[in-house]
Amino acid sequence: MQNIIITGASGFVGQNLSAYLESNGFDVASLSLRENNWHSKFDPDAQAVIHLAGKAHDTKNASDAEEYFTINTELTKALFDAFLKSNIKDFFYFSSVKAAADTVEGILDENVVPNPQTPYGQSKLKAEEYMLSARLPEDKRMFIIRPCMIHGPGNKGNLNLLFSVVKKGIPYPLAAYRNKRSFLSIDNLNFAIAQMLENDIPSGVYQFADDEALSTNDLIVLIGQSLSKKISLWNVPRVIINTLARTGDVFKLPLNSERLKKLTENYIVSNTKIVTAIGKPFPVSAKDGLIKTFNSFK
Repeated sequence: MQNIIITGASGFVGQNLSAYLESNGFDVASLSLRENNWHSKFDPDAQAVIHLAGKAHDTKNASDAEEYFTINTELTKALFDAFLKSNIKDFFYFSSVKAAADTVEGILDENVVPNPQTPYGQSKLKAEEYMLSARLPEDKRMFIIRPCMIHGPGNKGNLNLLFSVVKKGIPYPLAAYRNKRSFLSIDNLNFAIAQMLENDIPSGVYQFADDEALSTNDLIVLIGQSLSKKISLWNVPRVIINTLARTGDVFKLPLNSERLKKLTENYIVSNTKIVTAIGKPFPVSAKDGLIKTFNSFK
């Protein structure tokens, strides 16, 4: 049985990934980096470290920028150093597509020159750069995972908020925005990590995303299918919506500029590199994964 160390195991991804790996014959051990003595609990003879812990992107923009670098950069560097000194074979670092780009023209792939604009993305990129600059022993592998928006049953966030609005029968007023963006089902994430652990995948940077990018209007239709109800899509002029979002910034309303951007921006992420490396397609389609998530909100 292979022993897998997971940081951030109590979070949404950590709980799901731990359960999935255990069901597939792995022995999972949680490691909390919040504890000052985490080094003493670090097993140097484990099979792999999966580093999920970190400070998430704050959509309200209320976080201290330095906190991102303390948690996302410095803690990651310390954990990676411990990995290099250990007998552990694999290190997985969960970064983010936001370490590469805040906005995307066309389709984002791993060849992009990173240019993050937020402390969150910059702190993730700093950790990536540190890892990529290290000399990796031949018997070790290092994976930098850049997932896009992850979802699944039990996940709270913008998809849950969107579902709540549609469930109340409130017409969706942002139909004038014709966007496409990528999502990542937790089922596909779990599948990819297990495949990487079990197969001879080369070290490197890998983006994780479902096969198909969808518009927010597509999401509204899928929510309607989940609820078995007809949904109203309103094409409210963008100038009005943008004004409301700026008002939300000032008065801390549910619709602010950051949330509007998440709901309406184009952000298409390629998964070609990881799917090619695994040699198998992701098991869950984008729409089926989202329907599963929306059904859980009921």
